[in-house]
Amino acid sequence: MATGSIVVFGEALVDDFLTGQVVGGAPFNVARNLAAFGSAPLMITRTGDDQAGALLCAQFEHFGLAQQGLQRDPTEPTGRVLVERGENGHRFTILPDQAYDRIDSAAALAAAAACTPSTVYFGTLAQRHPTSRATLRALLRSCDAVRYLDLNVREGQVSERCVFESLHEADIVKVNEEELQDLFGWYTHTRQDTGDMGGSGVRGACAALIRIFALEALIVTLGPRGSVYFGADGATVVHADTVKPARMVDTVGAGDAFSAIFLLGRERGWPLELTLARANEFAGAVCAIAGAVPAERAFYAPYVARWLAD
Repeated sequence: MATGSIVVFGEALVDDFLTGQVVGGAPFNVARNLAAFGSAPLMITRTGDDQAGALLCAQFEHFGLAQQGLQRDPTEPTGRVLVERGENGHRFTILPDQAYDRIDSAAALAAAAACTPSTVYFGTLAQRHPTSRATLRALLRSCDAVRYLDLNVREGQVSERCVFESLHEADIVKVNEEELQDLFGWYTHTRQDTGDMGGSGVRGACAALIRIFALEALIVTLGPRGSVYFGADGATVVHADTVKPARMVDTVGAGDAFSAIFLLGRERGWPLELTLARANEFAGAVCAIAGAVPAERAFYAPYVARWLAD
């Protein structure tokens, strides 16, 4: 594992559709995208010793993901999410007591010790169980790396306390508009009109969040309206538009695609404005395919050719 690696911590699971199983989990999606762009992330997760675990392991091999951080649980099953398609979108049932709830601390720290992390990516779902939550805290204490929190407030899975503690652990936080409203309500006791992200009310509330949690930056993804980056200095507010796909299939995985390219841009030293523009472009491209991540490397080829040629 190369020095300066991005460590990705959290759930690797399968989305169980009526038509079959598809690998997923926000952290795994981020790691897979990074690997397809030639980065060398260390994914720290835990799967069961079952058919779904074998499917995930095959994906690690197919996309060249290092397996030093891949743990196998002898008793708990590989994470599963039951997905039902309906007229109003997807309905997700996230099953409890899965292998990713019990990521072992000693094994995780041993895997991370083999590299010098530049960034640690983490979310909130894998923190729902005390075991994985304690492992994440130990990992964050073990290294001096930028901490990127991809907040995912799922009803019944993530408590406000977990969000509060995660925000205090983070340096950079990414949220969508709905999650931003949750943060406003909990910590600034206001509700802002996010239709105008440049307005004084939104900017002031975002500045308050940055100050409360001592953040380096707060990133808000806005779907077809792009994204906004709020810097800690209060002066750095960067708007980036989305490149709309020729056809819209679904938005599953768009946020993970954004995070992957944002982290890739930081790793490769791209200017902030360019990083955000490319992150938005790739997120839009993922909206043109079914599922959270492209099935084959060929999807990435045009972006690799344009973005990594230098």
